[in-house]
Amino acid sequence: MRILAIDPFHGAAGDMFLGALLDLGADRDAVIRVMASVVASPTIEVVSRAGIQAIKIHTHAGPASRTLSEVIDRVRSSSAPASVIVRAEAVFQRIASAEQTIHGRLEHFHEVGADDAIADVLGSCMAMYTLSPDAVTVFPIATGSGTVKMAHGLYPVPAPATAAILTAGGLQVTLGGGTGELCTPTGAALLAEFCTEQTLSYTAGRLDATGYGAGDRDDPHIPNVLRMMLLTTPDMIADDEVDILETNVDDVTGEVIGYLLEKLMKAGARDASATPLTMKKGRPGHLIRVICKPDNSKDLSILIARETGTLGIRCIPAVHRFIADRRIEEIECIINGNTGRFPVKYGILEGSCFTLKAEYESVCNFAREHTIPVARVMREVEEAAWEKVHQKQDCRQ
Repeated sequence: MRILAIDPFHGAAGDMFLGALLDLGADRDAVIRVMASVVASPTIEVVSRAGIQAIKIHTHAGPASRTLSEVIDRVRSSSAPASVIVRAEAVFQRIASAEQTIHGRLEHFHEVGADDAIADVLGSCMAMYTLSPDAVTVFPIATGSGTVKMAHGLYPVPAPATAAILTAGGLQVTLGGGTGELCTPTGAALLAEFCTEQTLSYTAGRLDATGYGAGDRDDPHIPNVLRMMLLTTPDMIADDEVDILETNVDDVTGEVIGYLLEKLMKAGARDASATPLTMKKGRPGHLIRVICKPDNSKDLSILIARETGTLGIRCIPAVHRFIADRRIEEIECIINGNTGRFPVKYGILEGSCFTLKAEYESVCNFAREHTIPVARVMREVEEAAWEKVHQKQDCRQ
């Protein structure tokens, strides 16, 4: 398993989150393209913070005040893959929910509605997409102390919206850790969105890389950076476990089942499926099956019950699963005279690729835009990806 451990010992902000992912080895070209599709092309700089080299992001974007729908429209206009756009929308939904909790309503985003925040969130989601870790754990977050001036006035640190996001995400915090606002609403929302585990229970693993994302201030006494570490753990360990949730339904329409499967995936399920079956008295029905992390079983079971009305959900706990290493790379391919770039997921065993698959959404978008059968696009992209794999293998021999 590839585990991403995030250490916000001096807080977190959107640019720090993105900088650390790029320093870890996220696909820089892919991130820049996505960010440039909503603002000017960003500048990526190596800076020093209290003697530590870190990546600093400059989006070259100005201030803006937008409604949530305007922010979502901006996100959807980007060139990011569909799954990245969905993740970015979820980040802003977390911020919106927090603002509404604090103020009782949400009229406009101020600081987080600016183009730089939108670019940072999209860039971070794209960077995480290219790294594709199996799990993400977040250490206690330093919030800072004192007060911070915001659009609505002078607020204590952590800002109310930040505190609400951290509370909703169930994240652990360290109150203090430095002077001023160390954790911003955008930083908190990104940490909450990507965290899959509250504590790092893996006792052994190989530390593959460490990345540092720089904030604006340069404190000579403590590095103003967000640290991330990428670890590879043994293939089969105690925490490499999933729960399997199952229920039979015979009075739910196909549309409701499709809607449920989509909601389950967005809520953190590792996989969700529906299988037709014949139930008692010959009634047609479906078996709903969900694979999820054990700490997510209860929430997903509640979601299944609410959407289907089922009165019972079986839980098969702590099932070991085999996980192959994986990575995502973009392949450039010319199809019927049209050039496109397609994310492709590679499965790796013992250092060699044994399977690959082009991302469905990007293939469909290209096929729709150029009126080419989707099967042809899928086939030609995957053939180009396999050719690239074989070229790499030939070079090593």
